[in-house]
Amino acid sequence: MTHQSNWSAGTKVNVRAGFRIHLLVFLLATPALWIVWYLTDRTYVWPLWSTPAWAIGVLFHYLGAFVFRKSVNN
Repeated sequence: MTHQSNWSAGTKVNVRAGFRIHLLVFLLATPALWIVWYLTDRTYVWPLWSTPAWAIGVLFHYLGAFVFRKSVNN
C-alpha cells in the first residue's frame, strides 16, 4: 500500500512564521489556563505540568526555526 500526498517536494514552508504563530498561541493560551485553574478548584496546581512542557516545545521550535536551520539549496 502506498501513501500519496498532495504536497509537492518544492512546497515552500515558512518555519519562522510557524514559530511566531506557535509562540502567540502559547502566550495567549497559558494565561487562559492559569485563569481557569484560579477560577476553579485550586487544590492541585495542574497548569504547572502544561506550562513548562509547552514552553519546552516552544523552545525546541525556536531552535529548529532559527538556530539549527537546514540548507534548502540541495
